[in-house]
Amino acid sequence: MTEPIPAAPAPLFGASDIRRLAEEIGIRPTKTLGQNFVIDGNTIRRIVAAAGIGPDETVLEVGPGLGSLTLGLLDAAAGVVAVEIDPVLAAKLPETVKEWRPAAVGSFHLVQADAMKVTELPVRPTALVANLPYNVAVPVVLHLLQHFPSLQHGLVMVQDEVADRLAAPPGSKTYGVPSVKAAWYSRMRKAGVIGMNVFWPAPKIHSGLVSFTRHEPPATTATREQVFAVVDAAFAQRRKTLRAALAGWAGSAPEAERCLVAAGVDPTARGEVIDITAFARIAEAREARP
Repeated sequence: MTEPIPAAPAPLFGASDIRRLAEEIGIRPTKTLGQNFVIDGNTIRRIVAAAGIGPDETVLEVGPGLGSLTLGLLDAAAGVVAVEIDPVLAAKLPETVKEWRPAAVGSFHLVQADAMKVTELPVRPTALVANLPYNVAVPVVLHLLQHFPSLQHGLVMVQDEVADRLAAPPGSKTYGVPSVKAAWYSRMRKAGVIGMNVFWPAPKIHSGLVSFTRHEPPATTATREQVFAVVDAAFAQRRKTLRAALAGWAGSAPEAERCLVAAGVDPTARGEVIDITAFARIAEAREARP
């Protein structure tokens, strides 16, 4: 009995496809918007596989650009909602989906907007997968995690240095504000490095993949805003002890020390060695002051 021949994978963009599409609509990638388009199909497959997208999921993609990653996501997910700030790119995307993935037209949603200002979407996304502009990657990730609690997991491609910061554990050299705030929402981990030559134009630095899985924030009576205010204060002067760095936030160094002791944190420690739960306890101690 002859074995059935497996169906060939759906085509993805190559370098010539990307350049042709860009020429059709008169687009030249801009540094202002951090546009670096992926031109390698194998890289797209790698990103989609690493994201662990289930066939019943709806994926939020930020900055789809010309749609190279979008096609790969449509192959793996039940639906994709893409947020694109550039009006010329946004206008072309539905046409691209219709031409390259005609069967997925009904499961593709486009929102032309700045991702930092989006608070509502036409569908509830369960996963985030995005090639994010280097200059706004951290605020975009934090904004989306805050406003879309339906996002349970995801994978973002960012500047490799930013990937290290997002995934850094307490005590490491790269641990800082992005690491702590991301940990409020989820567990972040480095999921790989992407070379420069799979992009057009090729960036001067490597990109990093960061995967995340959402979890509940620390159990605390303090609000997220109150906890993040402590984080910002602690790292504004990261070489100082917490007693000194939090003096302005608490009103005085002695009051900062009282909050730290009440939270079970060494006042002579620095912010880079404590985790999000400790920051939450510090915020809570201030609110509970006598």
